[in-house]
Amino acid sequence: MVVRRAVDQKREELREKREEALLGGGARRIEGQHRRGKLTARERIAMLLDEGSFEEIDAFVLHRATEFGLENQKFLGDAVVTGYGKVNGRLVFVYSQDFTILGGSLSEAVSQKVCKVMDLAASTGAPILGLIDSGGARIQEGVDSLAGYSSIFHRNVRASGVIPQISVILGPAAGGATYSPALTDFVFMVEGVGQMYITGPDVIRSVTGEDVSHEELGGASSHAAKSGVAHFAFASEQECFAQIARLLSFLPQNNMEEPPRQPPRDDAEFWDEALAELIPDNPNQPYDMLEVIGRVVDDGEFMQVHERFAGNVVVGFARINGRPVGIVANQPFFLAGVLDIDSSVKAARFVRFCDAFDFPLVTFIDVPGFMPGTTQEHSGIIRHGAKLIFAYAEATVPKVSVITRKAYGGAYIVMSSKNLEGDINYAWPTGEIAVMGADGAVNIVYRGELRDSDRPEELRADLIRDYDERLMNPYIAANRGMIDDVIDPAETRRRISHALDMLANKRDAMPFKKHGSIPL
Repeated sequence: MVVRRAVDQKREELREKREEALLGGGARRIEGQHRRGKLTARERIAMLLDEGSFEEIDAFVLHRATEFGLENQKFLGDAVVTGYGKVNGRLVFVYSQDFTILGGSLSEAVSQKVCKVMDLAASTGAPILGLIDSGGARIQEGVDSLAGYSSIFHRNVRASGVIPQISVILGPAAGGATYSPALTDFVFMVEGVGQMYITGPDVIRSVTGEDVSHEELGGASSHAAKSGVAHFAFASEQECFAQIARLLSFLPQNNMEEPPRQPPRDDAEFWDEALAELIPDNPNQPYDMLEVIGRVVDDGEFMQVHERFAGNVVVGFARINGRPVGIVANQPFFLAGVLDIDSSVKAARFVRFCDAFDFPLVTFIDVPGFMPGTTQEHSGIIRHGAKLIFAYAEATVPKVSVITRKAYGGAYIVMSSKNLEGDINYAWPTGEIAVMGADGAVNIVYRGELRDSDRPEELRADLIRDYDERLMNPYIAANRGMIDDVIDPAETRRRISHALDMLANKRDAMPFKKHGSIPL
């Protein structure tokens, strides 16, 4: 009986400790979190993971600071909740910063907890999710806090291309704290709640005199549409977590696994006459490439990445005959689908992620060229455009492309062309492959004839018509093997599906090297 009472006493002590840990910074601070429209660290984990699947690690860790009043502010678990669980039955690791404890600031103990779950995620081959809500480095701990960030950054880099890394900005992330999310594969933000910036509005105001709000400077809308730091932005935490689960359904657990296939829910052999009607007769009239994508992929389901940023290129995940694929497409509806700095970087980063995690790449092409102008040239369009060349040329996953209308100049080369090791390159009959459009080509090639002609406009029209007939069609490239086949638009889904089946066991190795030198 004495032993039994001792055991019961210890169990009661454990229960009390766990209840203390569950309270975080206390009821008053939890209420404050809710008043700001934010969930607590534990509420977020409960909403994100499958019910009852979370297993906590390091719930009893305490910070070790003994100065500046911190010796009297010790909370079980310190300012982060860490552990593992499941999303739709698949293992993930998670750390969730607790703003109710010292503003979620990063201490040495917090960084060690985060590093532990990152190490476990890497060693077990499972995604890591960071739920960010922190005031930044814990000032009272000085260099120990800064060293903690360094350890996290190091693990972000080592895990890159090995396991998927997702950051979710659910509160402030300032200064050096922003660089861990920036090193991860995908950044989610909640509008009106999540904010990221290197220097805050007060510092900017004192240094430059510029007056800007927290939300304007580093809110979800700014980073989703202007800077491109955020890949996704949603109105609520609930919607954000639902979309994280959707993204995870496409992703493999690690780089040694293939993306998870699903039983196809529609007919891969489907002949879609509507596709043949999407290209306008007027070559200058735009159309929505999302309609093309929606009619080719399973159930029309396409999860766009960077939807609000650089709209002249569309990237995202879909399935074709149950197989997850990465989609890259020019968007004629936005800037005529021209490539510029932002769209080149956006597409290049996505291509490299797909290559790292074994997603076949399907590219839809309708591009008039690179954006002209001094702003683009002086901002480095040559350097940034080269990133997209590097990404496609480096990728060893299956690469299938379809030219729907035009592919001009260097932009044709960049977009998964045959000589960048595109595996299967199709074109619709409406496809045009040339150095430039007929108008510009005639003005250059026949400059003298047009200058000397008595009827320059009639001559120009005749020359353009002749140039169109002789060069502006996909059969010239098909004659030379640069296009594998000219296909009926209606059979696009079937042909892509068959190509992906054929390429399923593709093996392609790069020359031995430590790594390439991408033009950053």
